[in-house]
Amino acid sequence: MTIKKSFRNPWTWVPTLYYAEGIPYIVVMTVSVIMYKRLGISNTDIALYTSWLYLPWVIKPLWSPVVDILRTKRFWIVIMELIIGAGLAGVALTIPVSNFFQYTLAFFWLLAFSSATHDIAADGFYMLGLSKHEQAWFVGIRSTFYRLAMITGQGLLVILAGYLESSSGLPPIEVNVNSITGKEISKIISPEKISFAARTDKLQFLTYPNQLYISTAQIAKSEADSIINLARQWNTKHHFYETEIKTAAETNEKPSWWNRYVVQNLENFLKKYFGPEIKKVPQKDIAGNAGIIYFKLSKEPGKGKEVVLNFSLESGDNSISLAEGTRFVFNSSNWNTPAMAVIQLDPKLKTETSAKFKGLSGNIPFAWMITFFIMAGLFILFFIYHKFILAYPVTDKPVVSEGSIKNVLKEFFRTFTLFFKKRQIGLIIAFILLYRLGEAQLVKLAAPFLLDPYEAGGLSLTTGQIGFVYGTVGITALTLGGILGGFLAAKNGLKHWLWWMLVAINLPDIVYVYLAYSQTQNFLIINLMVAVEQFGYGFGFTAFMLYLIYISEGDHKTSHYAIATGFMALGMMIPGMFSGWLQEIIGYKHFFIWVCIATIPAFIITKFIPLDPEFGRKNE
Repeated sequence: MTIKKSFRNPWTWVPTLYYAEGIPYIVVMTVSVIMYKRLGISNTDIALYTSWLYLPWVIKPLWSPVVDILRTKRFWIVIMELIIGAGLAGVALTIPVSNFFQYTLAFFWLLAFSSATHDIAADGFYMLGLSKHEQAWFVGIRSTFYRLAMITGQGLLVILAGYLESSSGLPPIEVNVNSITGKEISKIISPEKISFAARTDKLQFLTYPNQLYISTAQIAKSEADSIINLARQWNTKHHFYETEIKTAAETNEKPSWWNRYVVQNLENFLKKYFGPEIKKVPQKDIAGNAGIIYFKLSKEPGKGKEVVLNFSLESGDNSISLAEGTRFVFNSSNWNTPAMAVIQLDPKLKTETSAKFKGLSGNIPFAWMITFFIMAGLFILFFIYHKFILAYPVTDKPVVSEGSIKNVLKEFFRTFTLFFKKRQIGLIIAFILLYRLGEAQLVKLAAPFLLDPYEAGGLSLTTGQIGFVYGTVGITALTLGGILGGFLAAKNGLKHWLWWMLVAINLPDIVYVYLAYSQTQNFLIINLMVAVEQFGYGFGFTAFMLYLIYISEGDHKTSHYAIATGFMALGMMIPGMFSGWLQEIIGYKHFFIWVCIATIPAFIITKFIPLDPEFGRKNE
């Protein structure tokens, strides 16, 4: 007879559970976009159909009571991991078929709903399988492994697909692009005048040049646009790809009553009294310099056959980007005609740097099919591992084990009623909505502020510098802050550290006031300021997550936690929606001051919220 353990060491399942939670989310939201782009789906269709895939995570509180009412959280975790594995396998199987877009989308919908349900069950099991002290200690660990899942999805999975692409089909091509200073602006050569030197009779791609040098000297925006349009028109004329049809025509609709009498009057008031105190500088009609790379096949691929070339940035400085020409289709009619890809520098780039671009012409459907099969296998392993390793907490039991549909529905609606009947629920909801009121606005405008030119009040960083600031320094500080927050909350309890964490998530917003007023060009100081803000955010967010766990205690804690996270999402969504509009009216200086002012309600409401002083602290 098998003995079902009611407890297991959290290190054996918390990291794997939250790693498994993050993978399907990033696959649905990010990897699917990359896959569809590689398979030739238009940007319009990708944006439209994949954006809807976020819906299950938005509305998951609506069916969270089902996870509480029927079966155990353990059951939902393992069964959802099995379904996620089946959904990933379904995507893999339908990639090579005709109408793959519709079939794979159907499986992505299955993945989205399964993943959202898995999130509900995993968070519920976390609260049932750990003591309050352990919940506090591991809150930073679970966030770390969730972020590792994000990195896996956006990095390793895409790298794997790229490797499989490069190892099948024609040999990959590589082009090194260098920015140089003090050189003349490169001249654009007509495609008909390009001379390719074929070195073999084997079918392969020929490139010109293999080493591209682009001057950092800026050019007129109209000139840059003409280069990009020249390449686009040439490529579409020779059927390397089809132009996307715009489905929405410009309309001359009159502004609504709300816009005429409310929004416009509010804008005028804010501009008059809080508008940016900067001189009106004429907008410079400048852009980064550009160069062109040409491709063609060495010989005809054969009648009825197509060879697809996917061209993208492989490594190096992100300030050197691909402005035109990501995917080309070569066939018997255009194989001997050069296709054109435009490489453009960030206009703020002043130094010499380099980047490597790679063209892959392998079997793209095969590469992505294998990638999704590997992910499916990974989730089968998660299913098997968690099937045997997850404990059987005594409190993990269904609310309605056996009963009629009427009883299930009654319990379903009772779950929501109980949440809104919690003591001081008004203060609790206000706290959830206001705790990150300032941060919700800051997070939307921080990156644009760093990118915007000095004339617009920004810091004029390049794309590559932004990648380093947030992708390396920022994520490191954020992770360290989260882990430290969990450790300290577990040591002394949430109430002991709540005010320190509230200060940590809000006070560092003032670093952006300093950056906006100083507009420093010192990259070290910028990194330091962002690190302080991100560390504070990671440290302070610990209190927020622990408080959501605290208010979910009692009956239906799984669904109540899901409802609480729904309010959390609302608290981020609404301020983020108007933040850009507000910044454009009052400028960065006043906007970041406003962000600091917007943190005040969080300090006021925190004084009144209910909180057990012993929550999170280890019982002696």
